[in-house]
Amino acid sequence: MAFETFRSSLNEHWENTKAKVSLGTVGGITSAFLGGVVLIIGITGFIWDSEPGLLNIDEATQGTAKENVTGSSTVAAVIALTDVLLNKSGGYLTNDVMPPGILMDNMPNWELGVIVQLRDMVRTLRNNLSRSQSQSVEDKDLVSAEQNFFFARDRWVLPTTESKYRAGIKDLRGYLVRLGDSNQQSAQFYARADNLRTWLSEVETRLGSLSQRLSASVGKRQLDISLAGDSAARQSTESNSDHIIKTPWTELDDVFYEARGTTWALLHLLKAIEVDFEDVLRKKNALVSLQQIIRELEPTQDTVWSPVILNGDGLGFVANHSLVMASHISRANAAIIDLRNLLEQG
Repeated sequence: MAFETFRSSLNEHWENTKAKVSLGTVGGITSAFLGGVVLIIGITGFIWDSEPGLLNIDEATQGTAKENVTGSSTVAAVIALTDVLLNKSGGYLTNDVMPPGILMDNMPNWELGVIVQLRDMVRTLRNNLSRSQSQSVEDKDLVSAEQNFFFARDRWVLPTTESKYRAGIKDLRGYLVRLGDSNQQSAQFYARADNLRTWLSEVETRLGSLSQRLSASVGKRQLDISLAGDSAARQSTESNSDHIIKTPWTELDDVFYEARGTTWALLHLLKAIEVDFEDVLRKKNALVSLQQIIRELEPTQDTVWSPVILNGDGLGFVANHSLVMASHISRANAAIIDLRNLLEQG
């Protein structure tokens, strides 16, 4: 009887031990699996977070345009930049709803900067560069391209943002083909000084806003100069004459990477403009001014060696990446203002 009791107790102990081992094994496997998933997501996110390098505009034009005519470099640059936007490492991330894309914010903000520049150029192509005067007929391909590029940038259900941007590329290719066909004279690109000034005005306002947002990383007092220079000017509501503006610390890297994307796209567009508007710029003795703008923007694409965007206080011990970026953009913006004046007065 005692032996039976001992054996029963031993069996019960053995079963309990097996159950604990089994639960421990399942828990270990589950932990290992989850750890592996997190590791894979982290590595993938790190790879996808790498920014594309600079393109060769001449090669992009030769690979896209059948005939190298006035305007082909600018249109080919827009096509090439959009293609990189959609097909870079990780693809287009702004509308991702699954990790690691949904967890990332640096690259989506970089994409925002690129998209804004593409939209501004496509709109200028439709309204100015492809038209001889205000009463001329709009180009049908550019009308469709503008609608596609101004589609919501974060839509992941049908129709997706990517599908609309690819449709925009198709529209631009159609315009580019007709641009190089002497038998289809409906497609034109007018490389005139006034058209270039119109686009540069758009660039000027974009860079001015970015420079202000970047400089506000450390906070600064700002006087209200909205109505300066016109004694009869009015605004909708009264605003404080002296206020402090400061970019929240949670948005510092967002603004920084938006600036990186903006300047990346702008560098390529300026190089394309240099080709298509070379005669106009030489006549105005302004070619070197455009080249200087490109020089001012090139450092914005230098490698960021810090794992985080630092926000030191002004002349403090720690660097401030936002202020460095703002410095480059402000100098480029000042050079753009000078170039616009040259184009108007030269």
